[in-house]
Amino acid sequence: MAVDIRKRIETIKEKIREHDYKYYVLAEPSISDLDYDLLVKELEKLETENPHLITPDSPTQRVGKDLTKDFKPVTHKVPMLSLANTYSQEELIDFDRRVREGLPDGEIIEYVVEPKIDGASVSLNYAKGLLKTAATRGDGTTGEEITANVRTIKSIPLKLNLLNSFNYKLNDFEARGEIFMKIADFRKLNEMRESTGEKLFANPRNSSAGTLKLQDPKLVAKRPLNAFLYYIISTEEEFESQFKNLQLLKSLGFNVIPEYRLCKNITEVLDACRILEEKRDSLEFEIDGAVIKVNSIRQQKILGSIAKSPRWAVAFKFKAKQVYTKLTKITWQVGRTGAITPVAELEPVLLSGSTISRATLHNFDEITRKDIRVGDTVVLEKGGEVIPKIVGIVLSERKSKYKPTIPPENCSACGAPLFKPENEVAYYCENAECPAQIKGRLEHFASRGAMDIEGLGEALIDLFVEKKLLNTYADIYDLHLHRTDLINIERLGEKSIDNLLASIEESKKQPFAKVLFAIGIRYVGAGAAKKLADHFLSIDKLISASEEDISSIYEIGPSISSSVKKFFSEEENIKVIQRLKKQGIQFTSQKKEVKENFFLNKTFVLTGALNNYSRDEAAEKITLLGGKVTSSISKKTDCLIAGESAGSKLEKARTLGVNVLTEIEFINLLEEASK
Repeated sequence: MAVDIRKRIETIKEKIREHDYKYYVLAEPSISDLDYDLLVKELEKLETENPHLITPDSPTQRVGKDLTKDFKPVTHKVPMLSLANTYSQEELIDFDRRVREGLPDGEIIEYVVEPKIDGASVSLNYAKGLLKTAATRGDGTTGEEITANVRTIKSIPLKLNLLNSFNYKLNDFEARGEIFMKIADFRKLNEMRESTGEKLFANPRNSSAGTLKLQDPKLVAKRPLNAFLYYIISTEEEFESQFKNLQLLKSLGFNVIPEYRLCKNITEVLDACRILEEKRDSLEFEIDGAVIKVNSIRQQKILGSIAKSPRWAVAFKFKAKQVYTKLTKITWQVGRTGAITPVAELEPVLLSGSTISRATLHNFDEITRKDIRVGDTVVLEKGGEVIPKIVGIVLSERKSKYKPTIPPENCSACGAPLFKPENEVAYYCENAECPAQIKGRLEHFASRGAMDIEGLGEALIDLFVEKKLLNTYADIYDLHLHRTDLINIERLGEKSIDNLLASIEESKKQPFAKVLFAIGIRYVGAGAAKKLADHFLSIDKLISASEEDISSIYEIGPSISSSVKKFFSEEENIKVIQRLKKQGIQFTSQKKEVKENFFLNKTFVLTGALNNYSRDEAAEKITLLGGKVTSSISKKTDCLIAGESAGSKLEKARTLGVNVLTEIEFINLLEEASK
């Protein structure tokens, strides 16, 4: 009898999985809603009566009962890079040229063109056919675990049919894609919210991303989330091509976007992009462009990536949709660096699913060039389908009373005189005590990608700055001294303040790279901060480094090195860092002990195309063995690793007498060092 019950449960589970796949992936339901509900109810009854037979992959276990109070950090095994954007056929042709130059002569290049889904990126890890974890993209290196919420999405299988794996070993692999809402589902969701008096969502993308961070999986399950998967990674397998990987994902039971196309050359790519843009408005989901990927995985590895994006893929952004509205006012916003940015205040208008009432005007030169005046009817579009911007004015509707815009003379936040450096378009407030700059710096410091201080958002920072409780980053770590005063502030209270103070204390565990990003050095993003932290290992060594030392680091240029030196030349910044040190903030990285090997304490430069590694992979292997990788050849360089089509760096290395290694010699030395 027990065997019969077990068999019946497995049969029902398999039927439900099959019907979920047909309904949510294929959009070809083969059973009525009533019959489907009866299957689910029978399974629930059998599992209630036999709780020992409940398994994590059961359809009844999609929606968890526990609240997710903390979204744990997840380090991606392979970084989730963002794509570089292109906006014209000429830029796509230039991308094709760079791909060809980055590959050895005679390579046959194919591309896969896929719709660019306007959703929230997700990484799914499967072990032995079962969904193990799900994570957000985060900063590309570290995301947040959202497994409980992703399990509620019925187009994402909890259990895979590994019989359809094309004989690949897929015991442990990662699938990446986008979580989104269909346009019709999004509209229904907003209609329901409107009927209950709830605030409406701005667009499908924001509502999808926000839903994934809800603490209650039951609420997530009520939202119509969907998913398209487009990328697969496995340490066990060498995949052949992106086109075949999409077919593999589909055969495993994943929802794969149906509009992808294999192209033999860049001409076919341009044609595929044109067709996709023409179909854009007829699709069930929102897309803002096309993604073009080199088809061969081997070629992808040769091409590698730069700090933020792969060299083997690019996004082609479609022409933005435009609307007309009135410019009612221009305000001048002060950023954390003191730069003054003009902002257009607009009559609210709907554009690409969002209600727009403000748009950046970038700088005063932009206002002058377009002759933008208060009162004008302006042409509005979303730059890259994200940031609203004014692309023109309707001169026929301009009235004589609309006067030319003049730049402000004083800071709108503190009243200090503004300064415009030579050869720059921006005006600056040079008052270091300007409250707007202070607030901007503090918001960046506390943000999720930096120190990740939960609860210390814009509103609270504004309040604390106005009450003179915060002026620098270091003041954040003295807030515990004012606990009683904080609790007595209206609308805060003991519990919220204690949670905030606990989060501040927890932020002291953030690694050096995050801290370096948090202190807000101009041009130093998260990627550059990690490279600097990994190279220098301490803030003191970075402070004492020369511009030449900094710019010699692999993919760190002169603009970053100059900005770093300028930041640390200011006495006030050094004082704040000294305070942060005393408060226990991490300003060092521990260098892992590495046994004696050829690479230890040597400096390397990479040039040409490597057949077995991308440049990033080669650089990482050298770094793990205790070596350093820099971008330029000098007398201090120990070795140049020369791949195919090596150019001027090879000639310079020979002139300077730098040791030159072929790829084969490099691989042999890696194998020897790893023994």
